[in-house]
Amino acid sequence: MIASTERGQRGINRVLAKLEHSINTGNYYEAHQMYRTLYFRYIAQRKYFECMDLLYTGALRLVRNAQEPSAADLGLLIVDTLEKSGHRTNIELWIERFSELIENLSSTTVERETLINRCIKWSGEVSGHNLGHPSLHKRIARLLWSEGNTEQARHHVLLCRDGNMCGRFLVKISEKKSYTSEVDLIIVQAVLQQLCLKDRKTAEETFTTYIRQHPDIKRKAAPYKEILLNFIYFLFLCIDINRSAAFRSLCDLYKPSLDRDPSFQKYLVKIGVLFFDINPSPANSGANMMGGMFGDLFSGLFQGFDDDDENNELLQERRHGDGDGSHISHELD
Repeated sequence: MIASTERGQRGINRVLAKLEHSINTGNYYEAHQMYRTLYFRYIAQRKYFECMDLLYTGALRLVRNAQEPSAADLGLLIVDTLEKSGHRTNIELWIERFSELIENLSSTTVERETLINRCIKWSGEVSGHNLGHPSLHKRIARLLWSEGNTEQARHHVLLCRDGNMCGRFLVKISEKKSYTSEVDLIIVQAVLQQLCLKDRKTAEETFTTYIRQHPDIKRKAAPYKEILLNFIYFLFLCIDINRSAAFRSLCDLYKPSLDRDPSFQKYLVKIGVLFFDINPSPANSGANMMGGMFGDLFSGLFQGFDDDDENNELLQERRHGDGDGSHISHELD
């Protein structure tokens, strides 16, 4: 057994020497293949931590030498290694490392999206956050926003469990992409979506931040001029007192205003289930409601939310252009 281990280590040392030679001579294709060879050898010996450290260092070296697809591939091998190891690792450390690697990959690197999705899935499995660790979502949201990818950034910011950041982000979207008459639709949709994730605390923080910081909202406390803002204010009260009858009456009272966005109804059905134990009618239950809302997270993060954006085309067709968000990305820090 000892002899076999020593032979295995000698083999690894030989590959490491070839790897360094390939890097030093600029043969990055061969270096990439050496990293993959070492991955298989380390996994066979169950040297998970050594494997992950090697791959991470290698990914950064390849990025620095303009080998982004290869670097992303090593990132995916790190995720595989984390899964094979039984997730016995420092979650915060690897969220930071994955974030750094992703931030060093350009938006034109096709493999980056796959790496993002795999990292989110892994972070959710190890942290108990089914839709991914909030810290990872926060880093990705900032990255996408700085690149001008507002819609994808919005999906991630809604999952970062930071109401202050989310509220400020939505103010920027409102200022850049919508008319003043739509100032309430943006925040109402976001709050309802957060409540559908049963994230009451973040939803209220998002609402409060948006109200206080949006320049077109003159009143900073209820009653508001914008009718749907009053609806959200009373919705939080209904959740606090846990009165299903009050919730039903509130939805009936504000129905004409809620009908401005067809997606609001299915969110309210889900909120009724989560907070008031109201069984949905057959037309609003089952796969149609849940599939429409969440879809398959990793075939398109919050696919259902994208569907809702189609119903809310006012926010898309009337945009003034995404532009480059880098000049205001620091405001989300």
